[in-house]
Amino acid sequence: MKISNTIKLATLALTLGLTTSSFAQDGAMEMKKDKKMMKKEKMMKKEKMMMETKMVGGAEMYPNKNIIENAVNSKDHTTLVAAVKAAELVETLKGEGPFTVFAPTNEAFEKLPKGTVETLLMAENKAKLQSILTYHVVAGKVSAMDLMKMIKDGNGKAELTTVNGGTLSAMLKGKKVELKDAAGNISTVTIADVNQSNGIIHVIDAVVLPGM
Repeated sequence: MKISNTIKLATLALTLGLTTSSFAQDGAMEMKKDKKMMKKEKMMKKEKMMMETKMVGGAEMYPNKNIIENAVNSKDHTTLVAAVKAAELVETLKGEGPFTVFAPTNEAFEKLPKGTVETLLMAENKAKLQSILTYHVVAGKVSAMDLMKMIKDGNGKAELTTVNGGTLSAMLKGKKVELKDAAGNISTVTIADVNQSNGIIHVIDAVVLPGM
């Protein structure tokens, strides 16, 4: 083989090698860019969700207001608000938090045996009422996305420690999050991710009860 041909082949091989290397570098840079973009989009989506107002009980829930300031405007949560006042937990839920509150509707309270709510609202039953209400609260801000990840990581079940020290079990039924209380009762999250200035609310369709 002539020397000139050898040089040409060597040059071609070097050029191809540089081109392949360049493609590999460009590909790596594109992948890095895509990951960065996805992360940015995810953060923007999360920020947008946190700024959104949601309708609960015919009223807008504002992310810049605290749990109590929003809850008092929901016509579906008048029983819960009355219970929070009777249990003297208003100032606590106005606090910095953050708190995750599973908020039962008026209809949820109506599912309890007749006379239960009236009995719990009596002054002498304040400690029992506090125990039930704080069983609906988890320290920290747990979004629906967080909860679903916890359920997935727990092979279909997540254990949540409530403020009263008891445990709630969370699981998925289809696309809905369900909670199982200490007595085995099931409640379903009907409205998720109602953001507050000091936490987040998830509306539920049944009252959860701690082991008594």
